[in-house]
Amino acid sequence: MDNPTSAPAPRRARLRAPELTGKGGWLNTGGVSYTLAELRGRIVVLDFWTFCCVNCLHAMDAMRELEEKHQDTVVIVGVHSPKFAHEAEHEAVVDAVERYEVRHPVLDDPELATWKQYAVHAWPTLVVIDPEGYIVAQHAGEGHTHAIGRLVEELEAEHEAKGTLRRGDGPYVEPEPVASDLRFPGKAVVLPETGTFLVSDTTRHQLVELAADGESVLRRVGGGERGFGRNSFREPQGLALLPDGTVAVADTVNHALRSFDPKTGAIGTLAGTGKQWWWHESPTSGPALEVPLSSPWDLAWWQDRLWIAMAGVHQLWTYDPASGTVEAVAGTTGEGLVDGPASEALFAQPSGLAVAGDRLWVADSENSALRYVERAEDGSYTVGTAVGLGLFDFGHRDGPAGQALLQHPLGVTALPDGSLALADTYNHALRRYDPATGEVSTLATDLREPSDAVLARDDIVVVESGRHRLTRLRLPEEAVRVEAVAHRTRRAPTDVAPGTVRLDVVFTAPNGQKLDTRYGPSTRLLVSSTPPELLAKGEGAGTDLTRDLVLAEGITEGVLHVSAMAASCDDDPDIEYPACHVHQQDWGVPVRVADGGTGRLGLVLAGLDADADAG
Repeated sequence: MDNPTSAPAPRRARLRAPELTGKGGWLNTGGVSYTLAELRGRIVVLDFWTFCCVNCLHAMDAMRELEEKHQDTVVIVGVHSPKFAHEAEHEAVVDAVERYEVRHPVLDDPELATWKQYAVHAWPTLVVIDPEGYIVAQHAGEGHTHAIGRLVEELEAEHEAKGTLRRGDGPYVEPEPVASDLRFPGKAVVLPETGTFLVSDTTRHQLVELAADGESVLRRVGGGERGFGRNSFREPQGLALLPDGTVAVADTVNHALRSFDPKTGAIGTLAGTGKQWWWHESPTSGPALEVPLSSPWDLAWWQDRLWIAMAGVHQLWTYDPASGTVEAVAGTTGEGLVDGPASEALFAQPSGLAVAGDRLWVADSENSALRYVERAEDGSYTVGTAVGLGLFDFGHRDGPAGQALLQHPLGVTALPDGSLALADTYNHALRRYDPATGEVSTLATDLREPSDAVLARDDIVVVESGRHRLTRLRLPEEAVRVEAVAHRTRRAPTDVAPGTVRLDVVFTAPNGQKLDTRYGPSTRLLVSSTPPELLAKGEGAGTDLTRDLVLAEGITEGVLHVSAMAASCDDDPDIEYPACHVHQQDWGVPVRVADGGTGRLGLVLAGLDADADAG
């Protein structure tokens, strides 16, 4: 790519958009299938997403306002492109579209046909197609909504003048609502004074208190509409009992921690501003009500602090009610599976927490792993892994923990004997890890996307999210035996040439903006690999978005982990305080070393890759 500080690229190269194909068919269209020709005259935004990906959910949520504002000119099409085996199941995609209130057409592409046609490398990726059917922009990761909004306004004006813009109702057809007491519940706690269950009713933006039978509704908490007011939540998830008897709530899409008093019914706010934490511009510690958070997913009380599984930035944070402060404790915001000192460790969407023994246990969902945090005598924390191999290896395999496999677990629960129960979400199973023996077994199968579990006397009650209910199970003395299944991520590897490969992260500042260099370099590039021996040279951090990677001899395949960030600001000298925007994305690119492979790996952060191979 050109150096990012050079003159902007020519406006809008003409590249015909490939057709949309997906074996799973179309959702949210009333049973109608569409082609790009049938959408001609509209501005089409393709959103390549998969429902395990928290960054995809961030991008989707950020696009809601644009979708509403330009509903008569813009058609957003979600192209569901699975990472995990479970995400290739059509029923699971149908559930996800309802769970996350997707209000635009969705193409279910389980075989990644459209993903490959558009040469996509990352979740999420947004592609803008003009009313004449040409690709005019591509953006990977988060932080691009402002740029896409400005581009949409330019395209509206340009094609209105040309007579090629067609206004009117879009193809979205709202599905019929389904009646049930819970809808995609997330997490649960047992209220100690009453023995009742408090459940986060995620899709309905409420908390629900159920009687001790786990079925009868006693009360609903929250108005049931998305919001950040005194009586509202936005897709709440984790719940934790605090020492004062109140319940802390991970108000996930509000990027906040809330409080609920079971005695008075009062809802308050403990931490967060209601805005998402952003690289380059948000602090990582400070007064709790002044520091933004990012998709807190679960909570646990440990070491006199409330620990937060901050799924949105792949970290663990803490909230100290005594000082009223929050702080990032573990993880770097990079995505991966790396153990060691907490400040250097890597997670991938930590989504479940539990305390057992002297450890905080973590369901590290995108790593399909069970991790833990320990505190040393000097007060420092270290991170370890009990089960899991990394971002791209998953399955359902019991046995010694070093070779056992999970698939996107969202919950972890401490059992009375010191072992851990895992809500192995995409395997539809409840698994068990015994630290004493190092063995993984299966406690129950035939669940539907279990996301949490709580103990109720001699039973374990599972939050069966995909069946919209709590399911009571007797803790078995012996594990269930299942046939071992192992998977790797479905994406085909990129063939790269032996020796040196040029990595180009393509970033063109949106029209009307420039790179923000007021306080030094405004770009960042971090590269690593799995296995680490894949790279002989080129790993580490830097500020140049172009880098030569030297592949080691003798290693024929692996994964390149690339994290890039660029900050751009409005380019108007008359504005004293220009608005700035951070663009960020993490890629995990499977590669295979082969003669005849490419000598250049181009990853688009924002713009169009002019040097991409034709076709």
